[in-house]
Amino acid sequence: MKCRICKREARVALKSHNTAFCETCFLEFFSRQVSRAIESQGLMTHDDRVLVALSGGKDSLALMHELARQGYHVTGLHLDLGIGKSSRLAREAVEDFCHKEHLSLLVKDLASEHLAIPGVKEALRRPICSACGSIKRYYFNKVAMDEGFTVLATGHNLDDEVARLFSNTLRWDTCYLGQQGPRLEAEDGFVRKVKPLWRLTEYETANYAFLCNIQTHYAPCPFSSGASFSVLKSLMQRLEFLMPGRKIDFYQGFLKRGRPVFASLEAQRTTLHACAQCGYPTSADELCQVCRIREQVAKKRTNKA
Repeated sequence: MKCRICKREARVALKSHNTAFCETCFLEFFSRQVSRAIESQGLMTHDDRVLVALSGGKDSLALMHELARQGYHVTGLHLDLGIGKSSRLAREAVEDFCHKEHLSLLVKDLASEHLAIPGVKEALRRPICSACGSIKRYYFNKVAMDEGFTVLATGHNLDDEVARLFSNTLRWDTCYLGQQGPRLEAEDGFVRKVKPLWRLTEYETANYAFLCNIQTHYAPCPFSSGASFSVLKSLMQRLEFLMPGRKIDFYQGFLKRGRPVFASLEAQRTTLHACAQCGYPTSADELCQVCRIREQVAKKRTNKA
């Protein structure tokens, strides 16, 4: 198979685009897709201070690498979740990457906040994935606000976004449907959140990381067994195999015709106020979700003492 651009031997075949690229042309394709994703949705400019959430996986490290390559002012943020060996290896991957690429990095240790995920799981009576997600979103935004960043960028790719859209549509969760998209505007207490990889698939980011020799960390979360998100991802992957290009069509159609409707509905009924304990914006009556989790963890710790 030959590269569509230069006719050399292809290294990466992309069925959804009905094409294939050599290494050099694929990296140029990837860069163009990120630029197009940023420009088409007005995600950020080169004047922004961008905080990139780094998990240690291929998507977040590929994003950090490409944004730095395009000249954006980026700093990484890694949350150490305190999940034993898994978190230690993830943190090492992030630190090694940023050191190798001479990129700035901030690390937030959740154990120092008494919110290490194993302790949270032990204290709660509901699925840990939801609580973990809430804690991560809280600290990503809090660090961005506290440190004066204008944009928070995450490595969510097209597969992530389509699976999430599928899940929200199955439940007709109008709140999340109104907020889903590559750009979530800044408002009081919240920094602008962007997803520059929204046009690229997991397969494409994996190839980018491999070709750029980015050493990533991959290990399934020991607490994620039975999570529905991976099932939905698999279903959409099967659909894409049978109907190439359907994922990007589905997502772009939602952005153009679906999201504006749901966003207008949510804007009419969402009221935020400051958490009574930490001051974080919340729609709850008194305490935000993370402060409620913190109280449950503290109570569990006291009962064990």
